[in-house]
Amino acid sequence: MKTYVLKVRIEPDEDVWRAFYPAWEHIGASTWGCTQEEALKNIQEVLQMVLEDMAEMNDPIPEIPEGEGFVSIEPQVAVTI
Repeated sequence: MKTYVLKVRIEPDEDVWRAFYPAWEHIGASTWGCTQEEALKNIQEVLQMVLEDMAEMNDPIPEIPEGEGFVSIEPQVAVTI
């Protein structure tokens, strides 16, 4: 089991909030929400689906750029307040 901790971006986009992980946007790591909190929840779900799909297909996980996150073989918990 691996834990991926990824630095996402959340920014206003007209009447909604856009959430994305820039390094993986080309593989679908982008979503939105009516609030910042909803956008953050949605991008977490999207990133989990992207990673699970890659694992199921035995596709390599794209590189995480320096300063944009990390992978741990130890269990991790992220709390955003």
